[in-house]
Amino acid sequence: MNSLHFSDSDIVQMESRKRAAFMNSLTGFKSASLIGTIDKNGSTNLSIFSSVTHLGSNPALVGFINRPDSTERHTLENILELGFYTINHIHPGIFSKAHQTAARYPKNVSESKAVGLTAEFHREFQAPFVLESRIKYGLEYIESHSLKINGTILVIGKVIEAILPDTCLRTDGSIDVESAETMAISGLDGYHVTNQLARLSYAKPETLPTELRD
Repeated sequence: MNSLHFSDSDIVQMESRKRAAFMNSLTGFKSASLIGTIDKNGSTNLSIFSSVTHLGSNPALVGFINRPDSTERHTLENILELGFYTINHIHPGIFSKAHQTAARYPKNVSESKAVGLTAEFHREFQAPFVLESRIKYGLEYIESHSLKINGTILVIGKVIEAILPDTCLRTDGSIDVESAETMAISGLDGYHVTNQLARLSYAKPETLPTELRD
């Protein structure tokens, strides 16, 4: 297989859309998540994100990257306004509807209704979950940080509620996301199902890993 080599100047000189497609693909597979919010007037918002990442277990922190706020960013505005939001996994039954939430709907339009998904409220948690999602969790906003390099915003939340099928929880506490058909994203528009090869034992010096059994 022949290799291509790109320098930083090559990347800078790419046409903007090609550069965005290139860089969004370069990091490989990413999480596929719908973030659900609501404003003080009761208008719900739903938007797809591929930047959700684990930040810590104690406290239970999750972060995501929001684009620069040079234009309206309804998700971030709602989070800052009320302080709560949900993150919902995407599976093959809803991925095309999830993708459509990236369209720039007006603030008074509920994306979930527009694309055919269902906003669902649990107990007294203020933000809407996605009924059709199988693995989902609610977060309380903790803090955000604007990155000077490009104006993007790191949003950090604490997980205060999690909902998942009982068949997904392993005895060691880990979640079998593949059994829930959680999908991944590559680039801006590639959606993937997964195929786990193995789970390996905790890595230790001078000890070869062994395959774990569920």
